[in-house]
Amino acid sequence: MRNRSLRDPSLSIFLFLLGGIDAGNDVTLSLDSIDEYAYPDYRGKGCMDESGFVFAIGEQFTPGPSTCPCLCTDEGPLCTKPECPKLHPRCVRVDTSQCCPICKEKKNYCEFRGKIYASLEEFKVSPCEKCRCEPSGEVLCSVAACPQTECVDPEYEPDQCCPICKTGPNCYADTTVIPAGREVKIDECTICYCTYEEGTWQIERQATCSKNECQSIKQNV
Repeated sequence: MRNRSLRDPSLSIFLFLLGGIDAGNDVTLSLDSIDEYAYPDYRGKGCMDESGFVFAIGEQFTPGPSTCPCLCTDEGPLCTKPECPKLHPRCVRVDTSQCCPICKEKKNYCEFRGKIYASLEEFKVSPCEKCRCEPSGEVLCSVAACPQTECVDPEYEPDQCCPICKTGPNCYADTTVIPAGREVKIDECTICYCTYEEGTWQIERQATCSKNECQSIKQNV
């Protein structure tokens, strides 16, 4: 910063407030000779805001339109930022021209995989995945939990997430699983069939089995 002469009106006013210096003398002073001039306040005598207004020690003032309130002390302005309200999570434009930032515009949509969704809108990204645009601007998704199928050959339908048993649930012959509507040869002499009547199936229902005469034939041979 260059030296300023006492002929400069703003510096003359500054020195006049400090006292003890004749502003009428044509004297050129460097900044090194006046420590107070390096600060935006009158150290030990008062404080000055950005507009040049002087405040006495003990007074509260705001140095500038974008600053927080300060207290004028012997050591200069003592400024404390207040606890400002939190900005809305959907805020997209913030005004910082005041002590506390203020949200000027909120986002009322969600961006997900290159698409825009309105707030609270629900949508599917796959037959099994359902999503929702939350008021916070986040997208929350959930995957459908498919129940365990009761058949060995479940089938998938178009636009259906979970497989279904078209022919009904399984039957059991001891530890052997018999698909619904099918015959299964358990051994050389035993054939089991899984019958299913809508609404009558129970967990671990037994298959209907029949034995042929193979055992008696073998015994006679």
